[in-house]
Amino acid sequence: MHSSGHQAITKASQTSSNPIQSKPMTLFLSLPQLSPQNIHIHTHTHTHTHHHRSLRLKPQASLPLSSNPPQSNQSSSYSKTGVIVIGAGLAGLAAATHLNSQNIPFLLLEASDAVGGRVRTDFLDGFLLDRGFQIFITAYPEAQKLLNYQALNLQKFYSGAQVYYDGKLHTVANPLRHFWDSLNSLQNPIGSLLDKLLIASNIIRVLTKSDEEIITSNEIPTIDLLRKTGFSDSIVGRFFRPFFGGIFFDKELETSSRLFDFIFKCLALGDNALPANGIAAIPQQLGDKLPPGSILFNSKVVSIDFDGSESESPPSLRLENGDVLRSELGVIIAVEEPEALKLLGEIKPKPKPKPNPKPVRTTVCLYFSADRTQVPVREPVLFLNGSGKGIVSNMFFATNVAPSYGPPDKALISVSLIGMFEDMSDYDLTAEVVQELSGWFGEPIVRLWRHLRTYRIGYAQPNQCPPTDLMKNPRVGSGVYVCGDYLTSATFDGALVSGRRAVEALLRDRVSSSVS
Repeated sequence: MHSSGHQAITKASQTSSNPIQSKPMTLFLSLPQLSPQNIHIHTHTHTHTHHHRSLRLKPQASLPLSSNPPQSNQSSSYSKTGVIVIGAGLAGLAAATHLNSQNIPFLLLEASDAVGGRVRTDFLDGFLLDRGFQIFITAYPEAQKLLNYQALNLQKFYSGAQVYYDGKLHTVANPLRHFWDSLNSLQNPIGSLLDKLLIASNIIRVLTKSDEEIITSNEIPTIDLLRKTGFSDSIVGRFFRPFFGGIFFDKELETSSRLFDFIFKCLALGDNALPANGIAAIPQQLGDKLPPGSILFNSKVVSIDFDGSESESPPSLRLENGDVLRSELGVIIAVEEPEALKLLGEIKPKPKPKPNPKPVRTTVCLYFSADRTQVPVREPVLFLNGSGKGIVSNMFFATNVAPSYGPPDKALISVSLIGMFEDMSDYDLTAEVVQELSGWFGEPIVRLWRHLRTYRIGYAQPNQCPPTDLMKNPRVGSGVYVCGDYLTSATFDGALVSGRRAVEALLRDRVSSSVS
């Protein structure tokens, strides 16, 4: 739900537009404070005769493509080429934003055709389809520093949820936002009166801690924290498991208590929201603030190489199309952990990171449309499956939250499942979901819903079960740094923080090297 980087969508019932295939050619890009001789790309065509082409970066230039490139100078220097950031997800965009604010020249390489990584939105028949269940929490501290909330036109959810249990829907409300609703729900079966008092005391507990105290505190699995706090099995099963299980994509609630406390604090202080133009508006806003031509799309990095095992200079990067780039100031790797480890495996000597043995979090998201006049509720509320049965984790009527997510006369329904359900076809999965939700809202209503698309997301979030280290050193080699939500918290905010930390580490190293 709260994540960033390059999202692995292993299967969708329909596909979005294909990215343009890039070919080796001369590109004239703009980088701040960068001379035309600073970066060169050498392109090797696989023929008997090798042709060499160069990428020359011109300050304040737009992004024209030339089909007749000049010949490159084989003796050109690679000095003072700025920083290369790999991956334009939230972490990479945050890194580029901080480099730009420091007037440090950079080039941001993105393998796909747009910014965002996992945080993407597709357009289909007038609907906005976010790639998976993703909700933005307005109280994210790093996001508040980097994003213009007013420009995002954030549309807010009800601060609480409707829980399906025992054939009925029951309200759970945030007492800080909806006091009377919370008071009226004291007698419902979603937990005891003591449970609801414990929720209030838990809010006070997290609000008295700083964010740094939370992410460096002693940790246990979230399920153990809830039991240790004294919550009953009923509220754990009927509320915490479907709600936070949906956030973490973790039905067993084994995720670190550090992450639970951080999210719980942000939920107490802020609102769940969606940008009016889709979740992709968040990375798009960051990308739009970067210098023209500083992002290179359809540019997948396939290897990272040092000149020698003892080299103290940043490495060269080889792209899928054969081009080679070098940056003297440093390389920031801002892709998902599995892809980052592949790239880091090319570095000699080997850096410290080791593969995470814990399985990544996966999810399936299904979208349906219906006539707006046939939507059973009007409130912008999240619905949770507290029954302990079925495959639906949560669902909501997206157009109740943000009317712009669909055409004026149509409603958009989002349904989230935990896991990949690889043994079920899209058709069977859709039928199962429709049957299950017919029990929630009535068969005459749900049978009229039209299936739009199914997303099977093989990398929704990194697994952050204990033990975790949410303050990892981003430096992994000489001039090489990593960022991403797997290094901090698996949230939008964690991705943004990691991008900043990578730049801070790079700047510290540059200062140290200049002093020495």
